Amino acid sequence: MSAEESRDVPLSRQPAGDVYDWYQRGSTLLDQGHPGAAVELLTRVAAAEPDARHVRETLGRAYLAVGRYFDAEREFSHLVDSQPDDDYAHVGLGLACARQGRFREAVEHLALAVAMRPDRQEYVRSLKQARATLRAQT
Repeated sequence: MSAEESRDVPLSRQPAGDVYDWYQRGSTLLDQGHPGAAVELLTRVAAAEPDARHVRETLGRAYLAVGRYFDAEREFSHLVDSQPDDDYAHVGLGLACARQGRFREAVEHLALAVAMRPDRQEYVRSLKQARATLRAQT
């Protein structure tokens, strides 16, 4: 789909290029430490391609990076609902829940991710942190 075909953004306000170009630029911005700018582009991509899993995952990561945890939760929840065996989606959802102070839910999702991918040390660390926080709260 070209920029001219996107239905949700007025033509005069659209970035140059097509949706794929927007996604590539948004991903690069996120990787280079500019998550706010990445969110701007990636929300346009998600509007044009709402079923693209890679777009929703990258947008979820950007939302986490800018502290928009509810929005990140929405993106990762959609991914988990549509593909329950997506370990990264569970991690993203767990992190979004943890950052909103909902550690019980965070532990559930992080534990599922660790069960699927016990080799991922960043998953294990996130789970340990969430469990420790949950224990400290009780």
